[in-house]
Amino acid sequence: MKKLLLGAVALAVGVAGGSALAADTVNLQLKWVTQAQFAGYYVAADKGFYEAADLDVNIKPGGPDIAPPQVIAGGGADVIVDWMPSALASREKGVPLVNIAQPFKTSGMMLTCRKETGITGPDDFKGKTLGVWFFGNEYPFLSWMSKLDIPTNGGADGVSVLKQGFNVDPLLQKQADCVSTMTYNEYWQVIDAGVPEDELVVFKYEEQGVATLEDGLYVLEDNLKDPAFVDKMARFVSASMKGWEWAREHPEEAAMIVLENDGTGAQTEKHQVRMMGEINKLTAGSDGKLDPADYERTVATLLGGGSDPVITKQPEGAWSHAVVDMIK
Repeated sequence: MKKLLLGAVALAVGVAGGSALAADTVNLQLKWVTQAQFAGYYVAADKGFYEAADLDVNIKPGGPDIAPPQVIAGGGADVIVDWMPSALASREKGVPLVNIAQPFKTSGMMLTCRKETGITGPDDFKGKTLGVWFFGNEYPFLSWMSKLDIPTNGGADGVSVLKQGFNVDPLLQKQADCVSTMTYNEYWQVIDAGVPEDELVVFKYEEQGVATLEDGLYVLEDNLKDPAFVDKMARFVSASMKGWEWAREHPEEAAMIVLENDGTGAQTEKHQVRMMGEINKLTAGSDGKLDPADYERTVATLLGGGSDPVITKQPEGAWSHAVVDMIK
């Protein structure tokens, strides 16, 4: 309600001042539910960074049944937050997504295993059951197994893949030896469930050389032909990066802003403060500009997905610096 009132006041002031021009509207579709993973955008709205850039930003939470590429293809968003594997796969299938900014520099994806399984390194995965997220999140895992030359169809020399829900139940119930986790979320669900850190072994995709870019900002390619749209996105990206910078400097307050925007009431202060600390590690070092080397590494990982690669050919035109280069 506070945000709506602020918008109404700003509009009223604009009219009273002799100008009826409203701020430019931006519809942002998030990849997942409201949480500290998206704090930079909520902070930018709360602290007036968007308003100062003459923007009215509508932040739309995601969820298990929401696919951002489908939302933007259907006209439900101007810009989306998505992982690059999903975006490049969507592009190859006909949704012309282009990365215009990359707030996340580092991947937070891990495989978390119980130490009691005897797993100490990737060679020990053979014969084990590994929990893997699907819906586009399986691609880095498949590329990793292909790189290790480990089949994913079971057997003594392969791994059995368990389609994991967005929780860690298979590890807790010992249905899987390892499960997919993010440094900022599911890993801590394991800890909170009573499994001590010293009973776990983690494998960060970043350290295994198969990390792919996460949480980038994507728009439809045709829109980049419109100078007014590029200008609007430049203001949006600039204000959003100020939000991320503020979140790194004020992590606890940023977490509180996220909680204020959680309409479900599902998030807790402890979890969001902890998540904010981990998220800040992933955005550190990014000025919003995609590093072509990070892009090339992601593409190489995706093309190396074995018999069922995420993408079948080198993408063209999948990223652009046109927006970030306009930021003053």
